[in-house]
Amino acid sequence: MLSDFFRINLPYGIARNERNEWMAFNRDYLPIGYNDVSMKGLPGRSYLDLPVYTKYKKVPEKLLLELADDESSLQRDENGEISKVFLYDDGTNPVNRLDEVKDLWVKYFKKLEKLSELRID
Repeated sequence: MLSDFFRINLPYGIARNERNEWMAFNRDYLPIGYNDVSMKGLPGRSYLDLPVYTKYKKVPEKLLLELADDESSLQRDENGEISKVFLYDDGTNPVNRLDEVKDLWVKYFKKLEKLSELRID
C-alpha cells in the first residue's frame, strides 16, 4: 500500500486504452487517489468501468516524448503508437532524490504543466 501524498495523488504516468482515452495513474498503477492495492490492474487495460479515462482532442506523439525521461519510459502498442508514458523513474523521482530535489521537482511540474494544456474532445 502506498504511504504518502505524492505517490497516491500525483501522476506516475499516463496510459491510453483501446478507445483512445487516457488516464493518469499513481505510483502503484492505480487511478490517481486510489490506495487500495486489491484493486490493482493494468493502466490502459483495467479500470474501464470507472470514470477515470478522458478523451482529449489531440495528444501528439511529440508531447508524449517530451513527458518521458527517455525511450525506456514509453510503452508502445502493437501498432507502434505510444500507449503508456512514465513521468519519472526511481532515479528521477523528486521524492527519492533529496540531493537534487529542486531540479527534479521543476522538471516534474513542467511535465504536469504540459499535460494541463490537453483539452477534452
